[in-house]
Amino acid sequence: MTGETETPDWWRGAVTYQVYPRSFLDTTGNGVGDLPGIIDRLPYIASLGVDAVWISPFFKSPMADFGYDVADYRAVDPMFGTNDDAHRLIAEAHRLGLRVMFDMVLCHSSDQHAWFQESRRSRTGDKADWYVWADAKPDGSPPNNWVSVFGGGAWQWDAVREQYYLHHFLASQPALNWNNPAVVEAMFEECRFWFDAGVDGLRLDAITTLACDPELRDNPPAGPEDVIDFGGAGDNPFLRQKHIHDRDVPHTLAVLKKLRQVTDAYPGRVLLGEIGDVDSVAVTAKYSRTNEALHTCYTFQMLGADPTAARLRAVIQRFESEMGEGCPTYALGNHDVIRPLSRWNQFDHLAGDDRALARLILAFLFSIRGSICLYQGEELGLSNVDIPFERLVDPFGLAFYPEYKGRDGCRTPMPWRHDAPGAGFTTGEPWLPFGPDHADLAVDLQDADPQSPLAACRALLALRRSRPSLTEGAIEWVDAPEPLLAFTRQSAGERTLCVLNLNNQPVDWQPGAEWSALTVDALGEQGRPTNGGVPAFGALFWTG
Repeated sequence: MTGETETPDWWRGAVTYQVYPRSFLDTTGNGVGDLPGIIDRLPYIASLGVDAVWISPFFKSPMADFGYDVADYRAVDPMFGTNDDAHRLIAEAHRLGLRVMFDMVLCHSSDQHAWFQESRRSRTGDKADWYVWADAKPDGSPPNNWVSVFGGGAWQWDAVREQYYLHHFLASQPALNWNNPAVVEAMFEECRFWFDAGVDGLRLDAITTLACDPELRDNPPAGPEDVIDFGGAGDNPFLRQKHIHDRDVPHTLAVLKKLRQVTDAYPGRVLLGEIGDVDSVAVTAKYSRTNEALHTCYTFQMLGADPTAARLRAVIQRFESEMGEGCPTYALGNHDVIRPLSRWNQFDHLAGDDRALARLILAFLFSIRGSICLYQGEELGLSNVDIPFERLVDPFGLAFYPEYKGRDGCRTPMPWRHDAPGAGFTTGEPWLPFGPDHADLAVDLQDADPQSPLAACRALLALRRSRPSLTEGAIEWVDAPEPLLAFTRQSAGERTLCVLNLNNQPVDWQPGAEWSALTVDALGEQGRPTNGGVPAFGALFWTG
């Protein structure tokens, strides 16, 4: 299977499973996952009932930001395998009916990339303007007041070139100059390389940082109304600016439209953008609503929303009102944020039964309108791991510890077998420790449990795939008391009523007589009405 099938809009309503390669399966015993490990577990991914797999970066990298600092976009890092492994992965995924999305970091490279090494050597060479360079102010200070997400200023002095270069994240991640047409074409060629290899889509990292103000004007201070989506430390000085000159500048949309033209030359291929550090609903609509630039985007809106019916409904309603004919992509977790179970069970109204809560989270994610990203381990109901300081490796966490412990806690290895050394992930020492309860949530145990979160994931995805209303239908809200989130999904000739109880207590509510219950056995009692009411952590479905 490739994108060149008769379904070019396959991504609409699709469910994509995100793999973080370092933590999926290690086949060498070095404690780090690899591409052969992903290939080995592709049948497991396919068994979930997802449509596609998105693989976080595995390209050659010094790993300062664990692959999001790319030194060669066309080469697999030896830590993960070979280019032949990447081609085998694509072919095997297609054989199993899965589409494949690779993670492309277009906005910056590693400082070890050959382009940057050449750029820093000369102000007049062929690649002199391939990165964002600027002179110091007369007093030696940086060119402007821009701030890095990872703390401190966004400019790094380079003693070789005797200029500053821009970095939105680590100093070892210099920003490419997308105002230079030569850079634009060179990066398009990197995308074409993987399209030619057969990938069905590209997930575009931090895409709002693609271009910046060519005049390098200062950002104004942020006001109380300038709330942005941000998954990091709350005391980060990055939050004190209104990012109008270093994020989402007008040139970005123009370049994305050109990238869409490149992508459209490969029928059925898809561009999925990550939108953060801005008003992500408005920017998602701008980048994808008209179907001229990105196909779809996911944001941090759901990743930071309090788990109440009113709050989640408000997020969805805003997307619905601004997206028009566009299709948003929703995610509740990824490699950058605390796992959804650990975010949600901190609220008193959702505490008490993590297995039921894990099933409820999956039911919510798979029933709303849009495309979906499911991060590895969410199907098992994994919790976030509290990593001790001496085991932290994430530069974000090391910069802001202890107020913010970084992203390591959501990146811990997958537990495959409860009784095996390294939980079946590795025969060596894992690069990050497992959670204390993760062996009890291992795949082998959940495979044998008909009401495990894993069983619920498969059953809910089977329900979604069997009902066109759940994959492509419009969403309409149904009046129901807090804490119920109630809505219908409707397509031609079919309606599905979805009612989710975001509470650990039952609620007395029932639909009209025209609705007939759809039973999902894997949900157990939380999937069945009780005495005319909705059970605690209830996830109920009706047809009518």
